[in-house]
Amino acid sequence: MKKIIFSTLAFAASLTMMGEGYQVNTLSVKQEGMGHTGVAQKLGAESMIFNPAGMAFMDKTLDLSAGVTAIFSEVTALHEGTKYETNNDASTPFQISGAFSIFDNLKAGVTINTPYGSGIDWSDNWPGAVLSQSVKLQVFNIQPTVAYKILPNLSVGAGLMIAWGSIDLNKGLVNAETFDKVLELKYNSAEHYFNGTTPASVNLKGNAEVAVGFNVGAMWDINDKITVGASYKSKMDMKVKAGDAKLTYANDFAKSELSSITGLDGANFAAQLPAVSQLTFGICYKPIDRLKLAFDAQLSGWSAYDKLEIDFLNEKLTGFNQNLTKNYSDAWAFRLGAEFAMTNRLDLRAGFIVDTTPVDENYFNPETPGMTRLLPCLGLSFRPTKNLSVDLAFTYVEGLSREGSNSYTDLVAAQTYKTALEGQGQDVANQIIKQLGGIEKTFSAKYDIKAFMPAIGLSYSF
Repeated sequence: MKKIIFSTLAFAASLTMMGEGYQVNTLSVKQEGMGHTGVAQKLGAESMIFNPAGMAFMDKTLDLSAGVTAIFSEVTALHEGTKYETNNDASTPFQISGAFSIFDNLKAGVTINTPYGSGIDWSDNWPGAVLSQSVKLQVFNIQPTVAYKILPNLSVGAGLMIAWGSIDLNKGLVNAETFDKVLELKYNSAEHYFNGTTPASVNLKGNAEVAVGFNVGAMWDINDKITVGASYKSKMDMKVKAGDAKLTYANDFAKSELSSITGLDGANFAAQLPAVSQLTFGICYKPIDRLKLAFDAQLSGWSAYDKLEIDFLNEKLTGFNQNLTKNYSDAWAFRLGAEFAMTNRLDLRAGFIVDTTPVDENYFNPETPGMTRLLPCLGLSFRPTKNLSVDLAFTYVEGLSREGSNSYTDLVAAQTYKTALEGQGQDVANQIIKQLGGIEKTFSAKYDIKAFMPAIGLSYSF
């Protein structure tokens, strides 16, 4: 049997993790405790994150805020009776914001935050390795912002979003079970050469170029108790123009048998994926001076992620360019929060989030196993001095278990079939492909997601 030759189609789907599951909604420690509501609240510098118009109501000369959240997540997949667990590093989204007064009705500021980020590690040799081994993604955003109070009870605001980031992911190129069967046929042996160890894997690493978008909003005090607000963050296209592919092999034997793909090592690729738009509406109600209730509804424009295109820059590899259908749908997140001023120094908060999934059931993938998530939240702020606040929050994430399947082309089987067809004829090729279990295969599992998200922040104003 000829040496196995196949394309890089197998790893093209690995960039699909930038479809869902990487959007961060923990950009304010105070508001995380309130279910991350904020589009209808007057939050000083942190209004730049939720609704720039809210900053216009700031009554301080200078307002500074900073916070970080540690996300400890675990994803499990029940596959053919065995449960597999991820071993994820903690993600640490953060924000630093500062705002100042120019005039009584005009404010300006800047915020730096990480609106997108993700990390998942399934290990190199689990059964779904050909779909995903590990992913690390981080996007940074800097947003200069201005806000203007048109009337005493009406304001508008706008910010310029400037974002950049990086992605680092690994996935298996070769199905270990199929490769064992091919080698058994090739060498007329019953030996299992790899026995579940992924023979070859690819690392894809790239930096996204700077993308520019905008964040605008309006806020209106209907009366002393009710405030409404709306904000819109535009879509941004994150473009990787020259990412690098690096191949690794389980051993020298695998490298020898797969020598035809060594030319892919160091190949450059380009890809473009959306940082999706967000349209948010909210209301804040103060039944009494010490109690604040808030509700936000956010529509994320995931329908912009209808396909993934991957283009190789080497002309000899253009035959491997990919155009993969994703077919995501726009998705809603509903947030409810409450804040109670227990004393002049202590505020207590609670909230709840329902975050629905945009993932089409026909494009389910372990890189970001899409499912609706429920997030109860708690938080508090303590002010040791009049101008300084220490903020704490905790959020628990529980995914609604979801069974999903991902169909993929087993490229080892496909090329083996093609080689046999050309050299030995239709009947032999059909017999071989039957022994290999077919060309089109499906990975099915029942997925669960849990996460713990403690957060700490400081804010200072005068």
